[in-house]
Amino acid sequence: MKLQIGSVVRANAGRDKEKFFVVTGCDDGYYLIADGKERKLSHPKRKNPRHISATGSMIDINDITDKKLRMLLRDYGCSE
Repeated sequence: MKLQIGSVVRANAGRDKEKFFVVTGCDDGYYLIADGKERKLSHPKRKNPRHISATGSMIDINDITDKKLRMLLRDYGCSE
């Protein structure tokens, strides 16, 4: 699975299971993901690609704030 920066993904494993995130980068075969609440854009979580699934949606993360990201991900069913 090849994801791009800005792809909306759903976590399939871990304590953040069933939550939605956006991909902010890649690091040694892992994806960096953020949701704007528990994982801020400034400190994204490192996640194994096998533990996330793509939703097929994209978000433009250029000049976006954590608050705006939370609002955009809320539309995907992410509860705060």
